[in-house]
Amino acid sequence: MQIRPAEKSDAQAMTDIYNYAIENLTATFDTVPSTVESRLTWLDEHVGPYPAIVAEQGGEVAGWGSLSPFHERPGWRFTVENAVYVRPDKCGLGIGKAILARLIELAREHGHHAIIAQIAGDNTPSTKLHQKFGFETVGVLKEAGHKFGHWVDVVLMEKLIEP
Repeated sequence: MQIRPAEKSDAQAMTDIYNYAIENLTATFDTVPSTVESRLTWLDEHVGPYPAIVAEQGGEVAGWGSLSPFHERPGWRFTVENAVYVRPDKCGLGIGKAILARLIELAREHGHHAIIAQIAGDNTPSTKLHQKFGFETVGVLKEAGHKFGHWVDVVLMEKLIEP
């Protein structure tokens, strides 16, 4: 497996992985499938201190991750939010772990101080993954999201980055 910066040629695979999450999981509160065009625009915004990466396995994108600004106001400039998505047929193979490890390294390299993960309360695998990397639960937003006909809690997890 190779972890590398995402490229425009990865947009279709990244969109497919994300659309699976939209249609089947509470990992995102998006409810309308994404397009390759919107992913290409998104990739243009995920450079420098806010990178997007992919995990490539056997010549195919098996998962992707990103760091995004947590908030637009200047006082939040050292805090980022992470995202990790893995192709459904590749879950449980260590791909999410490799992506998250690299995102933490990139956060450190870019001088970020904190990484925030907003995880659906029913997404135990993601919660456990983040705990393995030292993320701590810092709050729960009760019934903050609504998807598939029910309310979903959002667990806020945070990791402080040591310089």
